[in-house]
Amino acid sequence: MKTPRFLLPVATAGVLALSLSACAGGGGGGTPGGGSDAEANLDSRGPITYVQGKDNSNVVRPLIEKWNAAHPDEKVTFKEQTDNADQQHDDLVQNFQAKNADYDVASVDVVWTAEFAAKGWLQPLKDKMAIDTKGMLEPTIEAGSYKGTLYAAPVSSDGGILYYRKDLVPTPPKTWDEMMGMCSIAKQNNMGCYAGQFKQYEGLTVNASEAINSAGGSVLDKDGKPSLNTPEAEAGLDNLVKAFKDGNIPAEAITYQEEESRRAFQDGKLLFLRNWPYVYNLATTEGSSKVKDVLGMAALPGKDGPGASSLGGHSAAVSVYSDHKATSLDFVKFLVQEEQQKFFATQGSLAPVLGDLYEDQELVAKLPYLPVLKTSIENAVPRPVTPFYPAVTKAIQDNAYAALKGEKPAKDALSDMQKSIETAGAGS
Repeated sequence: MKTPRFLLPVATAGVLALSLSACAGGGGGGTPGGGSDAEANLDSRGPITYVQGKDNSNVVRPLIEKWNAAHPDEKVTFKEQTDNADQQHDDLVQNFQAKNADYDVASVDVVWTAEFAAKGWLQPLKDKMAIDTKGMLEPTIEAGSYKGTLYAAPVSSDGGILYYRKDLVPTPPKTWDEMMGMCSIAKQNNMGCYAGQFKQYEGLTVNASEAINSAGGSVLDKDGKPSLNTPEAEAGLDNLVKAFKDGNIPAEAITYQEEESRRAFQDGKLLFLRNWPYVYNLATTEGSSKVKDVLGMAALPGKDGPGASSLGGHSAAVSVYSDHKATSLDFVKFLVQEEQQKFFATQGSLAPVLGDLYEDQELVAKLPYLPVLKTSIENAVPRPVTPFYPAVTKAIQDNAYAALKGEKPAKDALSDMQKSIETAGAGS
């Protein structure tokens, strides 16, 4: 994390493109929810290790110190990974494949849960290993689940936000068509109308999925099979294609990742921006920001109301190979308690998973975007939940990018996307 952020934009709101070889790797404790590994050491207590990406905001160490002071015989050691999502993913894959008992509890990006659970690496959080999910936002629970079973406890979340110039747009648009109709305001002020993240990387999967879901379509159906050859999916992707074609999305946005789009908005070059909540702190505090006093925030626009943000965030999972699963479970429960959730929010600007905290007056005073963010998360859709995620995200990126560049119509891009996902195995 090179800049202070709300959440690592694509590292938490999503991974950078994951390697197909990592997904194809074998190993594990057998079928999800069963096997001897999942049934071993359920009552065992003792020292454990917690594995997570780089603790840039210094939220992990204080909490571990707090835990260790109260549990001298069950101390937690922090294994800090890099701040690169690909490297975090591959490190977990390698250690799970090796059945490393020292990786007791791991921080798992929401898009990794299905892959790891399908390989039998994560302890099912049910029966005596169950946690109480009451009060958690439903999309965060879904993101930690695979085939109806919870495998990873939601710890932090994230959702897309529409930023806008409230000096030029007093009332934010509620639908995509309404927003496109406001692009005349941008032209009158010699600025671009709208941008998101459209470079060929994981951020494009996020933006393309949001466009498809917000129009009533879906990338995968409830059975995990691709469902892209639909009028709704075509309408969603075509919204982006048409906006590029007519200039409502500036041509240079085809190169935008999170930071490029944020800088364009802060420099006064955009009327609307889709990005993550981390932008709020930077846009209102950086000296060069031209929008600090005119920054508006709203839910992403959809077809008839709020759109479907792609869900970001991380969950905590217990390894099936842990020697001390009772302690590991208690530590996971500790991470999702309200006191710790407040600390994550105020210290690290991490979005809570407990719904009531979004109306907590003390928190909202410090983080005024929380009510908008709650709307975003409540309407969020996880990116495709599949063990074949690396192949699925590549298919989305390759074909959506070609459509946005005008190399193929949206309908053809979706048809090719469908075929690529089926070939990868997600259609079987």
